[in-house]
Amino acid sequence: MPYLIAKPSEYIVITGRGIDDVKLAKKGWVYPLQSSWKFDISPMNYTFDVQAMSIEKLPFTLPAVFTIGPRDDEESLTKYAKLIATHDMSGRHVTELLKGIIEGETRVLAAGMTMEEVFKGAEYFKQEVFDKVQVELDQFGLNIYNANIKQLVDIPGQEYFSYLGQKTQHEAANQAKVDVAEAKYKGDKGAKEREGLTLRNAARVNAETKIFSKAQSAAARQQEFKMDAETKVFENKRAAEVAEANADLAQRQAEWTKQAKLAQIESEKKSAIRDAEMNMLLEQKKALAETERLRGQDVAKATVNYEVSVQAANAALYKEQKQADAQLYKRQTQAEGLRKEADAHLYRQNKESDALLYAKEKEAEGIQLMAQAQADYVRSMMAAFNGNLHGFHDYMMVDRKVYQEMGQINADAIQGLQPKVSVWTTGSKGSSVEGSAQPIADIYMMIPPLLDTIREQTDVYSQPRSRPSYVVSAPERWS
Repeated sequence: MPYLIAKPSEYIVITGRGIDDVKLAKKGWVYPLQSSWKFDISPMNYTFDVQAMSIEKLPFTLPAVFTIGPRDDEESLTKYAKLIATHDMSGRHVTELLKGIIEGETRVLAAGMTMEEVFKGAEYFKQEVFDKVQVELDQFGLNIYNANIKQLVDIPGQEYFSYLGQKTQHEAANQAKVDVAEAKYKGDKGAKEREGLTLRNAARVNAETKIFSKAQSAAARQQEFKMDAETKVFENKRAAEVAEANADLAQRQAEWTKQAKLAQIESEKKSAIRDAEMNMLLEQKKALAETERLRGQDVAKATVNYEVSVQAANAALYKEQKQADAQLYKRQTQAEGLRKEADAHLYRQNKESDALLYAKEKEAEGIQLMAQAQADYVRSMMAAFNGNLHGFHDYMMVDRKVYQEMGQINADAIQGLQPKVSVWTTGSKGSSVEGSAQPIADIYMMIPPLLDTIREQTDVYSQPRSRPSYVVSAPERWS
């Protein structure tokens, strides 16, 4: 929980818990769940070369230097803290913002004034720019401390101010000539008064003629430049309108093409869906018609067979009415019994089939539910183990008592076994053999207990075997 102190030209902004908007302070505590930062209210200089155009559509450059900084009052500082304080005052964001405001207001003001009014009323123009820009900067809590507008400069290719200077120079030179002629006239007023008067009049006429000629030439050139500028602006405007119209037409054509393709695709898909539906309906109707046809054939056949049987039975009954009454009744009774038995058997088979089908469906549903439950159980357990497959495997082995069952199975496997362990030793203890023959003596000493162990554990020699005729004992072999 730090305690912050601002410098004389700084303020502290605090936001967070317990503060509805923002809090401005020179010093204070910053509590938990609160955020703070500092900002400097020192003004800064911004230099811009504003491109503008007069009401005669003559472009010019207006170099200007503005000294701008936050206004030192609570409302303005609050706006500045919210909108600008988090950015660097000398950074690109703030510079572009100020440049856009100044250029916009300057261009709007210059568009309503002639070039002569801008040039001669520089102080009025500066004050108007100052006032209009300040109104826009008030919404950001900024204040213009000073604004300096430098000399107006021609844009490359436009020489209005140059021609205006030349005009002034020529007017001054002509005025100087007139003054010289007048002074000479006064100096030679005596004897040469008439000559001087003549020369003065001639000089005045020549000067006026030159001034008028220069003025007419400058006015003509100015009108020519004005017409060229207006023509160029009109051409550029028309080109921009044509380009905009072409772009709008291309965009609309693309949109129309897209809509047409979508409508065509939708129509084709609907037609295909309708064809599929009609084909399906046709197949259903064909199946119903075939079913009715087969049913009609079976019914007609059964009816014909029934009528033939009835006619035959009637004929037989009429022919042997007296002799076959009892037998006919017996057969009818037997037939009724067989029919009922067949119906009962069929009913029982149907019920058994329904029960078996129901049992299979329930069994499938149970298996599906069990599989779903097992899948949910596995997902929940894997989530509980954070995706650790080995940990989940060990838990399942312990939970399902797999290790206990494996131990029980191993125990049951060796239950009832009676292993026999035979131990014997060999060595040189008590042996009279020494040297290199000792290993051979050890082998011979190991053979008898080994044979006894084999006989005890495998019962190989439990049954007597007949000795082959080709095996003879050692005494017989040597006798």
